Amino acid sequence: MTCMVFAFPGIVNAENHEETSSLEDVIIIDDIPEGRAGNLNFRDTGSEYQATIWIDPDGCEHWVMDDGFEGYMTPHRTRDGRPVCHRSDICGVLPADQFFALNQHNVTAAGKRSLREFFKKTQSETFGYLIYGHTDARASDEANMALSRLRASAVAKIAQDEGVRVIDVKGFGERQPVALGNSSAAYKQNRRVEIYCAR
Repeated sequence: MTCMVFAFPGIVNAENHEETSSLEDVIIIDDIPEGRAGNLNFRDTGSEYQATIWIDPDGCEHWVMDDGFEGYMTPHRTRDGRPVCHRSDICGVLPADQFFALNQHNVTAAGKRSLREFFKKTQSETFGYLIYGHTDARASDEANMALSRLRASAVAKIAQDEGVRVIDVKGFGERQPVALGNSSAAYKQNRRVEIYCAR
């Protein structure tokens, strides 16, 4: 079990229902199952704070509370002070030409079937998925960023529909090529969606 301690002014303490008055006051939430944030809601005068877990690019967990206007975050640590981190390996690379039509972000029917099968096979050994979209360099940076985000989001939606945890979804456009040059072969390699499995 894990204990969360927050120092937030103006939030009602879940234990004694008194409002904290300064940054020195704290909210202690005890008996949180390891690795889960639970359904924790705290209300101040007009906001609802949602507690969740965010995993950074290094695979380490952070407790997060956010009301949409401002947020608070602290590293998730074990009782002896060690950070809670997951190993993250690339477990799937989707060639965009096989899963998406040209300049489109909707996954093809065959691509959806393949992705559903992939998530079913890997979910038992995976804590969550990080999904990153990439494009080639032939359009503008702005268009490539938008397309890569939309493609990553489309793959993430299929994952979520299968009931798996999606930790992070990002689009990198043309900024992280795996092949250099202006050949059609290089462009083809760079158009991809990468799936990382956090274990």
